[in-house]
Amino acid sequence: MNAPTTMTQLLPDVDHRHLDALEEEAIFILREVAGAFERPGLLFSSGKDSCVVLHLAEKAFKQKLSKPGERPVFAGKLPFPLVHVDTGHNFPEVIEFRDARIAEMGERLIVGHLEDSMERGTIRLAHPLESRNGHQTVTLLETIEEHRFDCMIGGARRDEEKARAKERIFSHRDSFGQWQPKEQRPELWNLFNTRIKPGEHFRAFPISNWTELDVWLYIEREKIPLPHIYYTHKREIYRRKGLLVPVTDVTPPDASDTVETVDVRFRTVGDMTCTCPVESDAATNADIVAETLQVTVSERGATRMDDRTSEASMERRKKEGYF
Repeated sequence: MNAPTTMTQLLPDVDHRHLDALEEEAIFILREVAGAFERPGLLFSSGKDSCVVLHLAEKAFKQKLSKPGERPVFAGKLPFPLVHVDTGHNFPEVIEFRDARIAEMGERLIVGHLEDSMERGTIRLAHPLESRNGHQTVTLLETIEEHRFDCMIGGARRDEEKARAKERIFSHRDSFGQWQPKEQRPELWNLFNTRIKPGEHFRAFPISNWTELDVWLYIEREKIPLPHIYYTHKREIYRRKGLLVPVTDVTPPDASDTVETVDVRFRTVGDMTCTCPVESDAATNADIVAETLQVTVSERGATRMDDRTSEASMERRKKEGYF
């Protein structure tokens, strides 16, 4: 009888040629952005996808000093700043990771604070504990206008959600920051039309063609650091509508809710008011790869409360300017 084989033992033998092709495409897109636009910015939320895009940007524009199998170390500077839209309701572990990562790299970080938009009166909440996730659009567009960005680079992938599957790699936004699905430009043979009029801008998605599994295989191969909440840890949660809602100051349980302490991890990170973990004992990248091979629901579908309001909720928000 054969002895059981673990994913950690199998990963070194995985054929990574598809990752090499995806990496090459992403680096080409990043260099195209740097060459075609005057004032690009890279959205960095410290989520796994934005960490992968940041690593790809370092590969595209910096000199790698570390050896294969080591935590990546690069010399040089990126040709654009990093940008984060802070709702004020982010997980503390994620903000700590963001600040430590920026300090380690020595890059410039521009933070658009949603609370500044609230003070200006451009965002008004119905009540203090209302989810701020949907309101990010206003702060994002204000940040783009303030710093005159003409292209924003992000880590959206087509396998995440139906509306994102419709979007091109270079997504044109009009002078109001809005996306028009029926007016997208063709991208035959990876030829990108980057022409814009004053006031317009683009969103660029270098990892559009990646899947969640590709992302985790690449994180494992490249030893990309992530916030520790992506791995198993104990957290107080309560169950609601099939989701595990974390107990936080902005998501307190009702009297009828039963609070449990469960081994969980986050498949995606975002605003605390709409992001839920999943039950998991995956402590390593290899463990997560094994889990990802078995899932049948995307990370947004399995963990995001804001995407369950309707089938078209994401597309409506993207038309309004959401990333």
